[in-house]
Amino acid sequence: MKLHYREMGHGQPLIILHGLFGTSDNWQTLARRLAEHYNVFLVDLRNHGRSPHDDLHNYDVMAADVLELVDELQIPTPAIMGHSMGGKVAMNYALKYPTRLTKLIVVDIAPKAYPPHHDEIIDALQSVDLSTVTSRSEVDAQLAKTIHEDEVRLFLMKNLYRKEDNTFDWRMNLDAIEKNYEKIAAPITSDTPFKKSTLFIKGGRSRYIKPEDVYGSIEHLFTLVEVETIPEAGHWVHAEAPDKVYELVTRFLSTD
Repeated sequence: MKLHYREMGHGQPLIILHGLFGTSDNWQTLARRLAEHYNVFLVDLRNHGRSPHDDLHNYDVMAADVLELVDELQIPTPAIMGHSMGGKVAMNYALKYPTRLTKLIVVDIAPKAYPPHHDEIIDALQSVDLSTVTSRSEVDAQLAKTIHEDEVRLFLMKNLYRKEDNTFDWRMNLDAIEKNYEKIAAPITSDTPFKKSTLFIKGGRSRYIKPEDVYGSIEHLFTLVEVETIPEAGHWVHAEAPDKVYELVTRFLSTD
C-alpha cells in the first residue's frame, strides 16, 4: 500500500507514525522543529489521513506498509517514532525488520493488549449525519452530545473535509477501524527481541504505560531500552509537552 507522507528537513531520516483517529498533521508542529536537524517523514497510516483505505487493518500489514515506504524512499535504515497505535506499528516494524532501522522511539504505548476504550468515539463519529450538515460547527455540535472534551473533538475533526460536491466526509475509514478494533487493541509479540537502542516516552498523567509494563513486556521485547516520563503530560505527550519531547528525541537520536 502506497502511504501518503510529507517530507521536511535534511539529515538523518526520521519517520513519524501517528495514533488511532490521527493524521500526519498531528505531529506537524514538532516535526518542523525536528526538521532543523533531521529529514522528517510524516506518514498517514492506512485507513487514516490521505492514505488509501482497505478492509485489512492489523500490525503486520501496517508494518509492511511502512517497509514499502522505506523502500520507495530509498532510506535503508531510518529512525522510526510512533505514538499510540503508531507506536505499536513502529514496535512491530522493529521486531519484524530489525535491520531496516537505526533506532526506535515509542510514545505512550506498551506492547500489551488493551481493553476496548474507544467505543464512545466510534459511536459518536458514526452517529453524525454528514449528508445533512453544512458547516464544521454543526458537526462539532453533534459530536458534543457525547464527547464533552473540546480538545478531543478538535483532534477528531482534523479528519473532516469537504468533498468535490461540497458535502463533508471523514478521511479515516471508520468501518475498517470498527471491524478491526480487536486487532488494533492486540499485543505486539515476537520470539526474538529488538536489540538496538529504543526509547519509550511516557506521559506521567497517562495510564497507557504502567510500571509492570516496563519490567515486563517492554524490557522483554526491547533489550536496549530507556524509559523517560514527562510528569505534566497525558497521552498526547507531543502536543502537551512538545519542548520536552523535542529534547528527549534529539538527545536520543544524537547519541551513539
